[in-house]
Amino acid sequence: MITPLGTGNEKSWNGLIEGRSAVRKITHFNPEGLPCQIAAEVPDFELDRFIEIKEQKKMDRFIHFGLAAATLAMENSGLKVTESNASRIGVIVGAGIGGLSAIEHYNRILLEKGPKRVSPFFIPMTIINLTSGQISIRFGAKGPNSAVATACATGTHSIGDAFKLIQHGVADAMICGGTEAVITPLGIAGFTSMKALSTRNDEPEKASRPFDRDRDGFVMGEGAGVLILEDMEHALNRGAKIYAELIGYGLNSDAYHITSPAPDGEGAARCMESSLKDAGIRPEEVDYINAHGTSTKYGDEIETTAIKKVFGPHAYKLCVSSTKSMIGHLLGASGGVEAAICALGVSLGIVPPTINLENPEAECDLDYVPHKARRLDINIAMSNSFGFGGTNACILFRKFSRV
Repeated sequence: MITPLGTGNEKSWNGLIEGRSAVRKITHFNPEGLPCQIAAEVPDFELDRFIEIKEQKKMDRFIHFGLAAATLAMENSGLKVTESNASRIGVIVGAGIGGLSAIEHYNRILLEKGPKRVSPFFIPMTIINLTSGQISIRFGAKGPNSAVATACATGTHSIGDAFKLIQHGVADAMICGGTEAVITPLGIAGFTSMKALSTRNDEPEKASRPFDRDRDGFVMGEGAGVLILEDMEHALNRGAKIYAELIGYGLNSDAYHITSPAPDGEGAARCMESSLKDAGIRPEEVDYINAHGTSTKYGDEIETTAIKKVFGPHAYKLCVSSTKSMIGHLLGASGGVEAAICALGVSLGIVPPTINLENPEAECDLDYVPHKARRLDINIAMSNSFGFGGTNACILFRKFSRV
């Protein structure tokens, strides 16, 4: 994980468990004049640690994050790509928007200095599939290589699609997840114009408040979350450290509106049900849900409604938390980060909290693990991601057992 709480799993996980908000006033540019002047920026990213200086200029910041997260994930996994296994190891790492900062920069260059001053690397810097491309080049992974671009569901779709490729025998291992870096003037202005962002500029640490009646929009975040998925036998044969077992994947569409979720939560509910069916488990077997939980008025209520539809009385026995309360909404990277959070939660037996939940919305009446992390023997965890265009994705993790 590379998140606004820090680079690497330890900093990110510890910050989440401590319930720390990473939201601050924007420093990437001068936000004066914008209604929203706050975001969750990655504070400690050392680009030179991950990418040679001469290569850095060929990539936008979202590729920097994705390549760095993949590097950390590969180091953590101990997986080695060799001549004999290269064609069985693939990459699916997507982004919701892609190289917005490079687009803004080179548009200014074009207008001010002319077309000859536009970098020949401009296109490879900005297109979404170049994160997967750069990762495959770095590690020599010659298996399936693609990129998902499904807005806020990108990371979860990437992991789910990789899961299915392994299940169908197309690959033995996949590097998968999501990355995003659109804390830019145009990015903030665009989402502000939609009235999607919080404008609680005077209290940034309290701005992201999922399920709270005083929420006024989401907070933009940035970073990347990348997982290494492997066929079980492949992982066991090489003695891999296994955090959790991925057991189910659901995906569908609301077919309702370009930005708003279906008001009855029908699409989200069907997606959760689909993941449960794919895993072959009953709703009451789920212990924890990492909610999409963006801190938007309709999104939080509708997701709560959908959870109640799927889980019935068991919904009130579940732990449901939104880690976006601490790191903001990482858009295309959120599903990757939240999948990693679920895997760590299952492995370590800890549920991260939902912070800033001071006055729960009347319709939001589940156990959202307010304020403090909780010890819990999590056998099965679900991660929800719902994106613009009505695209939905859910994945399920189970505690790994050799039995």
